[in-house]
Amino acid sequence: MATREDLLAAAAALGTPLYVYDIDAVRARLARLREAFGSQFGISFAIKSNPNLALLRSLAPLVDTFDVSAFAEVERAIAAGCEAERITFCGPGKRAEEVRRAVRLGIGYLVVESLHEARLADRFAGELGCRQIVLLRINPATSPRAFGVNMSGKPSQFGIDEEEMEAAIDAVAALPHLDLVGFHIYSGSNSLSVEGLAENFVILSDIFRRAVAHCGQSPRKLIFGAGFGVPYLPSDEELDLAALADQVLPGIAALRAEAAFAGARLELELGRWLVGPCGWLLSSIIGAKASRGTEIRICDAGFNNHLAAYGMMGSVIRRNWRIANLSNPSGETGRYTVVGPLCTTIDTLATKLELPVATIGDVISIENSGAYGLTSSPTRFISHPEPREALLEGGRLTDASESLLNHWRLADN
Repeated sequence: MATREDLLAAAAALGTPLYVYDIDAVRARLARLREAFGSQFGISFAIKSNPNLALLRSLAPLVDTFDVSAFAEVERAIAAGCEAERITFCGPGKRAEEVRRAVRLGIGYLVVESLHEARLADRFAGELGCRQIVLLRINPATSPRAFGVNMSGKPSQFGIDEEEMEAAIDAVAALPHLDLVGFHIYSGSNSLSVEGLAENFVILSDIFRRAVAHCGQSPRKLIFGAGFGVPYLPSDEELDLAALADQVLPGIAALRAEAAFAGARLELELGRWLVGPCGWLLSSIIGAKASRGTEIRICDAGFNNHLAAYGMMGSVIRRNWRIANLSNPSGETGRYTVVGPLCTTIDTLATKLELPVATIGDVISIENSGAYGLTSSPTRFISHPEPREALLEGGRLTDASESLLNHWRLADN
């Protein structure tokens, strides 16, 4: 994992704000995941969690599938060296042109989330003279416990409701230019609960059993939405992967022992867990003041750079993330309100944050920023310079920036 010295050197070389992604750490997490779950699951990486092209190029040979949610992500996957047949195309709002392009490209697995999408794919496959492989996404009726973001057990734009599953299977299977080869379920995300995640695997396995029994043929692929969380808050504990595997694998072995599932490829779809802890947003303190008894530190990264860390991406109550003062890692501490540079009172990163004394010029790090960071944030708001992105691999730092939106272009006077 990147050291304090690595991060400070990156900030000195490329300036701040700066996202740093440690590729060696990503590889180590992937190895841990495969060790815990053995050969029972393939790994599908959700590009939406971090679509940086240099990162994707590093991941392409390491994962089994890229999961995409827009045709532009299809193009990113291809550009990163992933073959079309290794791409799974999800998302509840695929445009007709996206479906047509995916079919023409020969996308590996088109996940249909409504009968409308299925009929579109069937029409385009017919026009192109081919058969398109599809998975049907199912929206469970039962909600797992302890999920940070829960997508099941309520009205949802995602997939076919479990209550309508059998009729939808019949309708999709009847379309002449589609090949229904399996199912996809993603119930929720960002859970650190071993019990909740284990329960989710049971729920998903039971739904897959019913779907396959109704379909009447053995599936080729089943995608389990993993939902593995990361410890964003200081009070959070890392997910115990070994304990989770101990609870999950007996049930998966029982599923595989059934004749209908013996040849099925099972995949875990995840993004946050794999890359989130392997990234940091580095920001410099550019202002300091006391206001009505509160010590305020102003940094050069605002919520326009990292919406989630500022508590505005699905959070009901904003809480302080894990933040460190890289320039002064120990010693006497102070209590600070840390804000960004934006001209709005909501640009607050942390309140009552205990940090070693923080002064202008210090570099702070926001941990767990490798997923849902830059591209999940409103970088055009107030036109402050967009962060750079960098990869750290084998001790070597590489500028991986794709866009430098809002960086100043006028010549110095």
